Amino acid sequence: MRNFKKRFEERYDELKWLYMELYDNDAMLVELVNRMKEFYKDRPDDLKERDIIREKNPRWYIKEPLIGYKTYVDKFAGDLKGVRGKLPYIKKSNINVLHIMPFLKTGKNSDGGYAVADYRSVEPALGTMIDFEDLAEACHNKGINICIDFVMNHTSNEHEWAKKALTGDGEYMSRYFFFDNAELPHNYNRTMHNIFPTTDPGNFTYIENLHHYVLTTFHSYQWDLNYKNPRVFNEMVYNFLFLINKGVDIVSLDSMSYIWKDFGTSCRNRPRVHTIIRILRMITEIVCPGVLLLGEVMQDPDAAVQYFGEVGKPECHMLYNCSLMPMVWNAVATRDISLLKQSLDIFYSIPKQDVYLNFIRNHDDIKWRLDFDYLQRKGLEKPSHIKYLNDFFMGDAGYSHSKGELYNENEESQDAKFCGRTASMTGLERAKLYKSKELESEAIRQILMLYAFLIMQSGVPVVYYGDELGLLNDYSYKKSKNESEKNDPRNIQRGSFDWEGVKKLTDKYSTEARIFYWLGQLESFKKTEPVMGQEAYCWTLDTWEDGVLCTVRSYEGTKVMSLFNFTEHEKTAWIDERDGMYQDILSKKKREARNIELPPYGFYILKRIVE
Repeated sequence: MRNFKKRFEERYDELKWLYMELYDNDAMLVELVNRMKEFYKDRPDDLKERDIIREKNPRWYIKEPLIGYKTYVDKFAGDLKGVRGKLPYIKKSNINVLHIMPFLKTGKNSDGGYAVADYRSVEPALGTMIDFEDLAEACHNKGINICIDFVMNHTSNEHEWAKKALTGDGEYMSRYFFFDNAELPHNYNRTMHNIFPTTDPGNFTYIENLHHYVLTTFHSYQWDLNYKNPRVFNEMVYNFLFLINKGVDIVSLDSMSYIWKDFGTSCRNRPRVHTIIRILRMITEIVCPGVLLLGEVMQDPDAAVQYFGEVGKPECHMLYNCSLMPMVWNAVATRDISLLKQSLDIFYSIPKQDVYLNFIRNHDDIKWRLDFDYLQRKGLEKPSHIKYLNDFFMGDAGYSHSKGELYNENEESQDAKFCGRTASMTGLERAKLYKSKELESEAIRQILMLYAFLIMQSGVPVVYYGDELGLLNDYSYKKSKNESEKNDPRNIQRGSFDWEGVKKLTDKYSTEARIFYWLGQLESFKKTEPVMGQEAYCWTLDTWEDGVLCTVRSYEGTKVMSLFNFTEHEKTAWIDERDGMYQDILSKKKREARNIELPPYGFYILKRIVE
């Protein structure tokens, strides 16, 4: 207990002050501390050793090049044992962060696993908690970190607490937000109109047998937790530590910006949220300092960056770069990189210790959160531009071969989110349908260009499962017997992994091999070149071509320039760098960095040659 005691003594004063500020409850604080001790005692020795190594090098996740891979257990390999058996493929794919989507026990409606019914049990079809421990150990043996989601904002309506609340038990009703008449929900909904994203009109669900309403921000079967109740906070911390002790390296805090509710406000990003995350960070540093907190904040960058915390009072170790994805696809649809370039200029100015996970596609829809003030100055109005983007990626506007589906479409405002896989959005699905080799090659170039852009950014690039093979949209969800799954277009990008496609990697001319090989070359460069680290100085260069982006990285005398053509036309990057010759990292050809012609959806990564 020596390590625990030392860590605890260094942090207890602040932990106590913040906890008492929230709850003013000595007994619950004492209980929390005692349970922390128990979880530390129960922590396996190999994980404690891992903690000590990382504690000595607290910036290990910055210095170690990380590449993520995000997947569902069942879609990827059937169950947890299946995933363990596929680790050689993960390792071959240059991955060292495996993010498995929610695998805990859910109710009848799961929302892709985000409606948790039991935080201590695995969904039976996916295996057991022992299977998960075995997977985590196998990952560690192969140098792979394992990341999981921790759903903080809500539980399933089939969680034990919800079931007891349904009986009218006041103790458990107090763990959620219940209202005994329609007055507050009615006024609350009016105040919050169009602020909460929801598929359940009104954000409240009427519980008939109780004659009460319960707050449900997202779905009627996901009941929001009341973190003003210290029992909720403590019990969720215990669930958090239970899962961490099974071998987790990174915990993604799902929907964390929602967890503190102050009615009459947007109920997002409230000051108390930061208090809770700060306490959670300290608890982690005391019990399991080798574990990282990854924040999911679907907000504008100015709001999101606050979740890194302050100097001396850190919160999350890493954040998702949620604003990057819509800007990348906006650049594709408009053939204009100016908004993306502006965002990168801001992004490159953030402190080097702030680490983002970057992605171009994931399991969720694309919400068109763009800087519409900037776009309006370019003559683009929000409603019409969102409609254009959705029409484009539906394949109904401009030069587009994309395929996908809309989600939460509002016919009155013409607002909607978009669902689709990378390969289908770049035209590979239509190319296969039309049996067009020309369109297929164009789609492959676009996929590789987008992932080259992603990999060349600071932070952790995350590959969405199947993208490395060109996996297409899956429409089989429409035949599901589960109505919530059948009516959720996001399932178009949550199809089964293509293991038959993996067999085609031996054929270097196959679509799968062409994407996998070149993506692997880019990943290898990311992992082996110090200039790709978090400490590199980064900036953008003007190319004097709307559709061509140029980014530059420099570190200890090494300079790398990357050029990306976001259009279907041959373009010239009108740059003129006169500091020596460069070498293309993929073709190994030498060239000057001036007036560079790029093929449609082409890219070059040029490393300056040091004589």
